[in-house]
Amino acid sequence: MTETDTAELLKECNSGIQMAVYSIDEILEDVTDTAFKNILKESKKQHETLGNETHELLNRYHEEPKEPTPIAKGMSWIKTNTKMIFEDSDKAAADLITDGCNMGIKSLYRYLNQYQAADKKAKNLTEKLIRTEEDLRHQICNYL
Repeated sequence: MTETDTAELLKECNSGIQMAVYSIDEILEDVTDTAFKNILKESKKQHETLGNETHELLNRYHEEPKEPTPIAKGMSWIKTNTKMIFEDSDKAAADLITDGCNMGIKSLYRYLNQYQAADKKAKNLTEKLIRTEEDLRHQICNYL
């Protein structure tokens, strides 16, 4: 049970990390404020580092990463592009990223509860990802 829960938790983390990087990439070119852009670039690097850690752990369990569903990516693309067209780019970007952080945090807590038998490394990585999302959300609140 521990191996199964660990693999599933890591797959969900990996999928969420990919979605975060995708979302940041989608809006980065529309952000005009340099400090905000730097926050997003730094967060993207942090997510990529966590993604690499997740891949390493998945490899230990001989598991493949989980991709975000095409529907989730498509819905994100539609929401992002619609919002960015009709609103001030920095405020819209901060709103979209905040929503993404909130969804990510909620999902990660749900997966921690769902996969309680996961090993300590997987749980620690998940908690680190939650803190990364919380930190990003806090850093960008001034742009809302």
